[in-house]
Amino acid sequence: MSRGSSPKRIAILGAESTGKSTLAPALAARYGTLWVPEYLREFVEAQNRVPFEDDQPGIARTQLAREEAMAASPEAQDFLFCDTTPLLTAVYSRIYWGRVPPELLALEARHDYAATLVAGLDLPWVPDGLQRESEEVRKQVHECLLAVLRERCIPFTLLEGDLPRRMRQVEALLA
Repeated sequence: MSRGSSPKRIAILGAESTGKSTLAPALAARYGTLWVPEYLREFVEAQNRVPFEDDQPGIARTQLAREEAMAASPEAQDFLFCDTTPLLTAVYSRIYWGRVPPELLALEARHDYAATLVAGLDLPWVPDGLQRESEEVRKQVHECLLAVLRERCIPFTLLEGDLPRRMRQVEALLA
């Protein structure tokens, strides 16, 4: 990466238990760069609960702030892999509360990534304590995510298969 330029941000989206948090560090290692972990995991562990509706904007702000900080790091090379974005936080608000707070809508609207990857549902669903609810909710989130991306005309690549296959799909996209 040339001095003064920012890495291309790659959004990795998907419902729970679709392999995002496995894919992001694998891609960062492959490209010798950084990845931004999903803040929601940290929030759930620290609070020992799932978010309330009022927590959603703060979760999205923190996710975006961490992304900004990582993008500014000298260790961030050509790409920065972002394990979720405020857009996915807004999708969860739609699912759980039937609405998205205005502040979160504004953060969602900032979805401006070099590529948007969506992890498919072909991996087995695995319960993960408080953060994962059910296979049915996973399907609902996936369908809502795809609908929002299509509605907003955001191009995306659906990733399917095991980790090596998903890595090859991303490598072909980023080549």
